[in-house]
Amino acid sequence: MGFLNGLIGNASQVDLQTVRREYSQILTPHEVIEKAYKLVRDMFIFTDKRLLLVDKQGLTGKKVEYHSIPYHSISHYSIETAGHLDLDAELKIFISGSTHPIVKAFNKNVSIYEVQSVLSQYILK
Repeated sequence: MGFLNGLIGNASQVDLQTVRREYSQILTPHEVIEKAYKLVRDMFIFTDKRLLLVDKQGLTGKKVEYHSIPYHSISHYSIETAGHLDLDAELKIFISGSTHPIVKAFNKNVSIYEVQSVLSQYILK
């Protein structure tokens, strides 16, 4: 079901040990991954220092863009919970200097409250 959720735009939580191994080369020496979510091939990773957006491009996914957003650059965010007919929850992150938010959809298996709690922990310091 994870693949199907990815195809329809929903993110699902992934194993942190796997993420640490795969992305260790882009982390600072004492940076800790708190949560990670996958959307088909793309990832977004919450660390204790920043939000990392990983965009795998092309047919093979060998070309990868790593977008690093320090938490202090996030001006605000919003969550929208799932409803009876709309089964996915949504996270919108607004970056200082950008006019459009980053929008991510979460399937019903991922707690949007947990995601916003991790984000709040670092933004509201």
